[in-house]
Amino acid sequence: MQRVLVGVAISVVAIFATTSGCALFEDEKATKGRKLYRHYCMHCHGENGQQAEGFNWERMPDPRPRDLSEDAAMSTFSDEEIFNAISRDMRDTSLPEVNDDMNYFAVATMPTFKYTISEKDIWAIVGHVRSLHGGSLTYDIEGRKGQLEGEFQAAQQEHDQVQQAYDAAQVEIDAAEEAREEAADEDMDIEEEDEEEIENPQEEALENAEEKLEAAQKAVESFSKRPKRDQISRPDLTVSDEQRVALEERGKHLYSEKYGCHGCHSIGEQGGLVGPALDRAGFRLNGTWIYKWIMYPQAMKKHTRMPNLGFNDEDARAVTAYLNTLRAPIPDKPIPLPE
Repeated sequence: MQRVLVGVAISVVAIFATTSGCALFEDEKATKGRKLYRHYCMHCHGENGQQAEGFNWERMPDPRPRDLSEDAAMSTFSDEEIFNAISRDMRDTSLPEVNDDMNYFAVATMPTFKYTISEKDIWAIVGHVRSLHGGSLTYDIEGRKGQLEGEFQAAQQEHDQVQQAYDAAQVEIDAAEEAREEAADEDMDIEEEDEEEIENPQEEALENAEEKLEAAQKAVESFSKRPKRDQISRPDLTVSDEQRVALEERGKHLYSEKYGCHGCHSIGEQGGLVGPALDRAGFRLNGTWIYKWIMYPQAMKKHTRMPNLGFNDEDARAVTAYLNTLRAPIPDKPIPLPE
C-alpha cells in the first residue's frame, strides 16, 4: 500500500511539473524571469513566445512580434543583443540613421524596460526568452555584477585622489587670498588682476570625477534595484496657440514613431489592447495627469504594465498636447476588454 501511495505521489508531481512549466524545479532566476515575462511581455509575445498567441498580437501594427519559440532564428541572436532590445533608449524610428544603426533595435512598438526594472531582472527575462526556443542563458551575470562593482570602486578611488588634489590646491588658494587681504590692509599697491578670484585648477577634474562616480554608483544600484526617478513636479503646460499646434503635431509623431504608444493603446480601430483606448483622452484626462503618468508611471501605479519609456520633459509635453486633442464622441458600443 505504501509503495502505491509513493507511486501516486510521484505521478502527481510529474504531471504538475509538466503542466506548469516545471515550476517546481525552476531555480530562482528562472522563476523570476518567467514571472516578469508573463507580466510585461506575454500579452504581445504569447505565453510560449509564438506569434498570434498573445491577445494583443493581432492588433499590433507591423512589424509584429517575432516568433520567440523558433530556434533557427532566435539562436542567431546573442544574449547581449536580446538584452539590448529589451533595455535601450527609445529613438525616433522614422530617422534613416536610426533604422540603419545595426546595433539598435529600431521597432518603436517594442518598449524599453531600461527605466522600469533592474538590469538583473532584464537578464532574467532574457533567460526565459532563451528557454522558449530550447536554449539557455550563457551570459555571465555574476561577472557583470563584479564588473560594475569594480568600476564603482575605481571611480571612488579616482574621486578620492582628485578630491585630495583639490583640497590641497584650495589650501594654497586660501593662503594666497589671505596674504592678499593682509597686503590690502597695509595699503600696498595691488595690481587689478590680483583682485580677481583665484580659480582652483582641480575644479573641472573634480566635477568630472563626481559625475563619473555618480554614474558608476547608479549603475551598481540599477543592477539589482528597480530604477527610480525623482517625483515629477506639476508642469506649467501653458503655451501660445501657435506653439500648441506645433507641439500637438510633434506629439502625434512621437506617439507612433518614437515611443510606439499605438502598440498598446488604440485610437479608433487602430492600435493595441493592453492599455486603455485613448480616443477620448482629451475629455477623460487632464494635461497634468497625462504628463506625470508619461514621465513616471510607476509613481502613479507601482505595478502597472506600462513601462517608464525614458521620456524627457520636451517629449512628454508634446505627447501630452497631442493626447489632449483626442476628443472622439462616445461610442455606440463599449470597447471590449482584453480576454
